[in-house]
Amino acid sequence: MTNRGTLDIRNVSKGYSVDGRRLDVLSNVNLHVAPGEFISIVGPSGCGKSTLLRLIIGLDTDYGGDILLDGARITGTSLDRGIVFQDHRLLPWLTLEKNIALALENSGLSAREKRETVAAHIRLVGLEGFETAYPHQLSGGMAQRGAIARGLVGRPGILLLDEPLGALDALTRLRLQEEIVRIWRAEGVTMILVTHDVDEAIYLSDRVIVMNSGPGRIVEEITVNQPRPRDRAGADFAGIKRRVLALMGEYEIEVA
Repeated sequence: MTNRGTLDIRNVSKGYSVDGRRLDVLSNVNLHVAPGEFISIVGPSGCGKSTLLRLIIGLDTDYGGDILLDGARITGTSLDRGIVFQDHRLLPWLTLEKNIALALENSGLSAREKRETVAAHIRLVGLEGFETAYPHQLSGGMAQRGAIARGLVGRPGILLLDEPLGALDALTRLRLQEEIVRIWRAEGVTMILVTHDVDEAIYLSDRVIVMNSGPGRIVEEITVNQPRPRDRAGADFAGIKRRVLALMGEYEIEVA
């Protein structure tokens, strides 16, 4: 693990003006994420999960409080933060390797260094042989692996994952969860996952951050002490799941 990727969120609030009224989305959010940690943020729709991710990536800088990455306040987008969305967002008219190379456009690397860096990240996500394939020639899981490579190619200190598996079928989703853990271990990058899938959050994360709405706030942080690979049917896993669902205000359900 590296020493990069320390994230501090301090007293962050965010609101919008809607029809002359103030709509508060986030209220007094505080969170510390250590270098190389993998956390997941869960909560009901409208609790501000994706809004918080937008602030961390730097797509929105109009908020109260401070968000610091490695001690420096975030003031906009940068290669020190990568992001993967639910839709892979690979440009359909570019090949896989050219899509990934786009993230290095302003990196200052030479053409040879860019080629080598792109090739290394294609190997990292297991897509060797598909360098010249276009997005429509890739499966959904392969396209998302390409999006992960694009998010990591700039050597960020932190990778943000906004529902990256939500559009995939169940089997592909499970396989890609394993891939994400493998890539995380290989890269040592701090990862923050926003998801509606509580099972996914518990399986992947060191900590699960539970948010609630009205306006969005963190109601609890739950450390997952189980070693990987995790037993999804185990009593510990089921207990954490029931606790998270209760905090989210959902009914407890039978866990197989």
